[in-house]
Amino acid sequence: MPIVLLKISANFLMISSNDFRPGVTIVLDGAVWRVIEFLHVKPGKGSAFVRTKLKNSQTGSVIERTFRAGETVPQANLEKSTMQHTYKEGDDYVFMDMESYEENRLSARQIGDRIKYIKEGMEVNVVRWDEQILEVELPNTVVLEVTQTDPGLKGDTATGGTKPAIVETGAMIMVPLFITTGERIRIDTRTDSYQGRE
Repeated sequence: MPIVLLKISANFLMISSNDFRPGVTIVLDGAVWRVIEFLHVKPGKGSAFVRTKLKNSQTGSVIERTFRAGETVPQANLEKSTMQHTYKEGDDYVFMDMESYEENRLSARQIGDRIKYIKEGMEVNVVRWDEQILEVELPNTVVLEVTQTDPGLKGDTATGGTKPAIVETGAMIMVPLFITTGERIRIDTRTDSYQGRE
C-alpha cells in the first residue's frame, strides 16, 4: 500500500479529536467539515476513539467518521465578514463589505437554501476558508411581509390551525390562520418557522 504524504500549509492549526465539539470545523481530504455530533467511546478492550457526524460546509453532505482518541487533524481557519445585500444583477447577488465597502458577487449556489430569506439591505455574515466562500449566515430571525395567503376567517384565532403564506422574498412559511396579506411577520431562519407578528 503506497504511503501518501499530506502537505499541511503553515497556516493550519491542529486540533485533537478529544477537543471536538459541535460547530468545530476541520479539514479532511481538502474540504471543510463541521462537527455536528461527537461521542467519546472507551471500549473494554482496545483503544478509545471518537465517533463523529460531520457536515461538508461546501456541499452540505453528512458523513460519519471515527477518529482515534487524541488523533490530530487540521482545524479549518475560517474568516467571517459582515456584508450587506445591496442589489441583484442577473443571477448574482451583490454584497457590500461593511468594513472595506468593496462589492462581492455571490451566486445563488454559493448562498444555498438561505437565499429564500435574503432581501435588499439585509446584513449577513459571509464565511470564507482559503479565499473560497463556504456559507452565508443569516440573522436567526428576519421580518418579512406576507405577499400572498388565503384570507383569514372570523374565529380563526382560536382554532390553532396553520396555512401556507408566501413572503416578499418568495419563501413559503406556515402561518396561523389569522395572518393576512400585507402583515409583517417574524421568521426563525434556522427552523423556517413563524415566530409572531411585527
